Parts: sequence; structure tokens; C-alpha cells
Amino acid sequence: MLEEFHSIGSGSGNGNIPLSGTGVTPASLNTHWLADTLAALANRHQVPGAQLAVHHGGATITAEFGELEHGTEIPVASTTAFPIGSITKLATATLAMILVADGDLELDAPLAEHLPELDDLGEQLTLCHLLSHTSGFAESPDPPKLSKLSLGRYVREHCRWEDLLLPPGTGFSYSTRNYALVGYLIETITGMSWPEAMEAILLRPLGIDLTMVVGSMRTFPRRPVATGHSVNPILGRIRPVQQSLAAAEAPAGALAMSAVDLVTLGLMHVGPGFPELLPVSYAECMRQAVPGADPFGLADGWGPGLATFQEGGTGWVGHDGNADGTSCYLRIQPAGGWVVALTTNANTGVLLWEELQAELRRANVPLAARQRDISSRAPAICPAEFVGSYSNGPAEYLVIAGDDGSLCIEAGGDLIARLAFYDDLNFVIQDPASGQGQHVGRFLRDPSTNQIEHFQIGGRLASRRPVAVPDSRSPIESLPGVLA
Repeated sequence: MLEEFHSIGSGSGNGNIPLSGTGVTPASLNTHWLADTLAALANRHQVPGAQLAVHHGGATITAEFGELEHGTEIPVASTTAFPIGSITKLATATLAMILVADGDLELDAPLAEHLPELDDLGEQLTLCHLLSHTSGFAESPDPPKLSKLSLGRYVREHCRWEDLLLPPGTGFSYSTRNYALVGYLIETITGMSWPEAMEAILLRPLGIDLTMVVGSMRTFPRRPVATGHSVNPILGRIRPVQQSLAAAEAPAGALAMSAVDLVTLGLMHVGPGFPELLPVSYAECMRQAVPGADPFGLADGWGPGLATFQEGGTGWVGHDGNADGTSCYLRIQPAGGWVVALTTNANTGVLLWEELQAELRRANVPLAARQRDISSRAPAICPAEFVGSYSNGPAEYLVIAGDDGSLCIEAGGDLIARLAFYDDLNFVIQDPASGQGQHVGRFLRDPSTNQIEHFQIGGRLASRRPVAVPDSRSPIESLPGVLA
């Protein structure tokens, strides 16, 4: 385990932009407490390796734990890169906003001028829609369809009117397609590939080495990259896994960074940030929740690139990232000058993060706490209203009535979870074995017909389909797992 102070640059390269500040240790924290807390939580959740970085008062304290890959005894260092999954979207959004600040793009202008291949969809779709997940696009196409697609072909074949769940600008549904399209837009504007533009325009000026993991390929591997792991806590089984991201979706999830790199990226939103890269007003724009962007269960709102967390008026923003066997988190409080970054190389990193937030709050780090009333009770309206078939792109779900009258979700022919209602339309995805609530979701009505038309879980929207659902299913007690 290593513990370090950082007051300039990034942990991975030669920083060209100094981090302003006094070098004061973050209030109420010390390196030994940070390292001990990270180690205890990582051991509790069988996470092989992790990094934690906390910035405040102009200084960054870091702690590292464990090994790059289970059983190898190769230690995690401050410079180790972890596949950060969807936090890549924040980097892509920041790059796009730099182009907006330079006058090459407009945030709210139709994209037709730059992307004629969108046909008439380009007359309605804007960069803001894409960055805030209000484009209406469904989630990713089936992976077999993506393996050999270029980014341009991905856009032409999978970013069309028929791929929309909602008209642009009318609602929130988290989608990788948004950021594949932003990546292609960046290529069109800059004349460079997305990785070239990412390195030249954003990462190199920040002193961050470009590292990408696409499938089994590692691009520009100038430093160690942590391996993701699938952890089965019940069996105590820890197995390394390979990344499976398709090249065409690299702008949405391909980057690998350290926790210190994530802090550097987050510092673009603290104080003046790095105005020579992104002027303050454009950074502020990224943090302003877009009207209609309601990521129910994920955050309180969503701006052009950043989730917003306003519980208790604390004013945090950030992004989560889950790649294959990795779980990573970035939180920023611009007003207070806080940045917190966690990287882990296990799917159980999500449990580590949940407990870590509570520990940091006890140490007076004012992280936003999303309070959720998940005390289940019988729904006030008949569950039969919700029974039906719902789809988001290739993902299809059946909401069915269990033998005891409660509702369950079936996907791919398997019963995977039960729904515990805590409000008329709001529910918790419940572990059938423990009864613990894992995710919050909700059903949505059509305002004109008052009929149930969507359900939303994990920020993703699924639209109701007119398909008959059988009345009988296996008992709820046979449910093997929880909707992930």
C-alpha cells in the first residue's frame, strides 16, 4: 500500500497545468486513516485492488491497496490505471465542451450541419441532448452487431429515428449511443480520431497519459493497467475478467485512469479550473442540470456531462463508471473545493463505495447523501396496471405477477427480481434472498392517456410494448438474482 501527497500535476505523467492551492492537507483527514479505511473496506468486499484520492485546500491525499490482478502480488501504485468505464463519458463531454468554447460547435444548435448522415433527425438533435442523455436514444445495440463496426458506421446504422424511445428533449434515458455519437462528432470537427483528439486536446495538457482498454486490446499502455474481477461474495470466488467494450463505443467507456487522474479531471470544476483549456463559464454549464433530465435513482439531475447531487443543498456533481469487473467513482463539490475519486478492480467495488461515502461523511467530508425511503408497502393502485412487456433497444423485460400477488421482472426467460413498492409508482428492485433493496425505479404514465407507458431503472427507460403476458409464472421464491 502506498500513500502520497500530490500538489501539482497528475499521477501519470508530466503535468503541464499546476494545481493551484496551498498544499494544505484535506481537513479532518490523514493519510493513515485514509489508507486503513480503504484497506478495511476492500478486504470486507473482497476487492483485490483499489485507489482513493481526496482533494481539498489545494492538496490531494491518496491511498492505494492490493494488487493489479488477484494472486499476482503485483501492487497497485498511485500511477496504476483502472478501466473507468462510463467516467470516460465525462472526458468526452469535456472535450466536446472545449470545442464549444473554441467556437467549433454550439451546445444547443441542431447537428444537421455537422452530421448530414443523421438525415432529418439531425434537425432536432443537439449536442446538449446527447451530453445530458435527453436525446431519447435506447441503450446499446446487441454486442454481436458492434464487434466490427467503425464509429461512423455505428452512427449510420444505430443512431436513427427508429432507435429512439422518446422524441429528443422530452425525457431522460441513459444511453451509450449518445456518447458514441459525440465521439463521431468530435472526429468530424477535429479531423482526428477520437483517441487522437482526446490525447491532444484534453489529456496531454492535463498531464494524463492516454490509456485505453477496448476488448482484449490495450492502447498506448505506458503504465500498468489493473485487471477487472468478478467476485462472488457468497462462494468467496474471485476471478479475473477481460474487458468486452466494442471499439465503436470507446468514447463512452474505453479510458483507463488512476484516482489521481480523476482528481485532475475533477479539478476543472474547482475554483477557476484550467481556463486555458475550458473557460469557467463552460465548466459551469456542464454542472447545470438540464430541464427534463430526471435520472430517477441515479442522481438528482443531469447536466451536459455531469450528474448533479443536491441532497441537503450540498451541490456535488460527478459520474460513476462500471467496466467489466471494475467500479469507479468521481465526486466534485465546486463551492467547497472538494474532489473525491475511487477506483476498484472488482464488481463489488460498488459496495465498497457505498460504505466509503458514509465513512468519509463521518470524517467531515460533506459528500451528498441520497436519502431514499425504501420502506416497502403495498402499492396504492392495482399491480395489474404494471404487468406487461417493456423494451429498451435489444433489452426486453416482462413485468409479471407472482404467485403471492407481488410483481416480478423476467429477462431472457429468467425471473431475476421482485419489486417492492414504496410509493404509488416507485419501487425497489429487491434481492429475493435477503430482501435488501438494490436499485430504485419507477413506472411512468402517459400524461394524455394516464396509462402506464414506461418503467425506469438505473436511469434507463424501457417502453411498454403491446405484447400479451402469460398469467402464471414460477413462484417468487425461485428468483435467482437481482437486476444489475
